[in-house]
Amino acid sequence: MVAIASLLTVLTISLLVTRVATMALMLTGMSREAARFQARSAFTGCGYTTTEAEDIVAHPVRRRIVMLLMLMGNLGVGAVVATIMVSFMQTAQSDPGTRLLYLVTLVVGLALLWLAATSQYIERRLNIFIAWFLKRWGNLQVRDFVAVLQLQGGFAVSELLVEPTDWIADKTLIELRLPTEGVLVLGVQRPGRPYVGAPTGDTTIEAGDTLILYGRVERIQELDERRRGRRGDAAHKEAVEEHEQEKEEQEEQLDDEKQSAESP
Repeated sequence: MVAIASLLTVLTISLLVTRVATMALMLTGMSREAARFQARSAFTGCGYTTTEAEDIVAHPVRRRIVMLLMLMGNLGVGAVVATIMVSFMQTAQSDPGTRLLYLVTLVVGLALLWLAATSQYIERRLNIFIAWFLKRWGNLQVRDFVAVLQLQGGFAVSELLVEPTDWIADKTLIELRLPTEGVLVLGVQRPGRPYVGAPTGDTTIEAGDTLILYGRVERIQELDERRRGRRGDAAHKEAVEEHEQEKEEQEEQLDDEKQSAESP
């Protein structure tokens, strides 16, 4: 039972490490899907020669993140293999009732880990905490304005890879009304076509496009996870309301500061 518990613990830590690395790469401006792919690739040791990999090598902060992830991945894979071998050896030497208990415990544990890994609710809440932790205790900001522009107050310039099921796919910028959410589209990179800088409202966002967005990191992340349909429309409406509330609070704060400055 100790070996199975150790295996589940190692897998949990491995899952958490890749989540933290994914969020760290996102804070440097990478899109969610690209960051997730590169984090899992580095952790498992499966390298791929892609443009995204070249962007990581050329970026000092991303390079440090991936180097640390590769080191931890080598240790983690070895630990998983060792605990699996010990678990099978203990199971083979035990009585049928104990073997059944071990098997049920392992299956239930793996099922819970799978649910935790695929749950968008858990991922969203966990990413908020990870982002806060990295900003509070990490040092991810870098003066590399070509790759990423990290600004104050939680605002940043980030990439977003558009997928066919995304809420923003197959819509014009006028239809999306992203500025009402506090998100600005600075440019659109399309595979095999010229870069579109400062796109107009008539620009249609297509699957496969990479958008260069400016806004709050949390808002861009939520937009990246938003899917088409009623839920996506409801999320857009909620984002607009939150942005309006933020603007009202900012105006009230400015008025208070102005009054304080004018008072003797």
